[in-house]
Amino acid sequence: MKFKKVLILLSILSLWGGSMLFADSAAQKVRVVLNGMNLDEGGILEDGKVYLPVRELAESMHAIVEWDGGAKKASIYKPNVHMILFQDKVIFGNVVKGNRYTFNVFSQIDNLKTDVAAVKVSVFDPYGNEKVIQSQNVNIAKDNFWYRTEDIKYNFEYSGKYAVRFYLKADAGDPWSLVSEKLITSQ
Repeated sequence: MKFKKVLILLSILSLWGGSMLFADSAAQKVRVVLNGMNLDEGGILEDGKVYLPVRELAESMHAIVEWDGGAKKASIYKPNVHMILFQDKVIFGNVVKGNRYTFNVFSQIDNLKTDVAAVKVSVFDPYGNEKVIQSQNVNIAKDNFWYRTEDIKYNFEYSGKYAVRFYLKADAGDPWSLVSEKLITSQ
């Protein structure tokens, strides 16, 4: 009796292990590189097709992802966002380390295929510390709009790349989606 139980258990484990090996050989991990950067999760190759993680891919492309759980549908929206930085009426770019500058961010958004509930513009120092320039709830239901922040006084105290980032929320309860980035070099 004991021998029969061991034999049955060994048979079940053999079948399970063989199934796992087959599943592993049928679906292989794939390294995905987007604009020279590796995606953390990569993809899966199955039956000659590569399947990618939607949220990570959209975030890497600076796009908005909306998930409809009821319909089991993921929608990706990639608006065109162009940012220009102004110091008074002069276009603003690279800076001298240690200096304080007053500037604002003008953004033109088009090809917007979803409604927008909020906008945020931030500057990140080379160490990743965020300073919100402006965050505002909006109600935009059109395919294009312009957005200009108020003036900000900011001290570029470190050498390196500062990122000015533009975020959107499709719905007030959604997380922020990064849709554009502009770099400022401080030397």
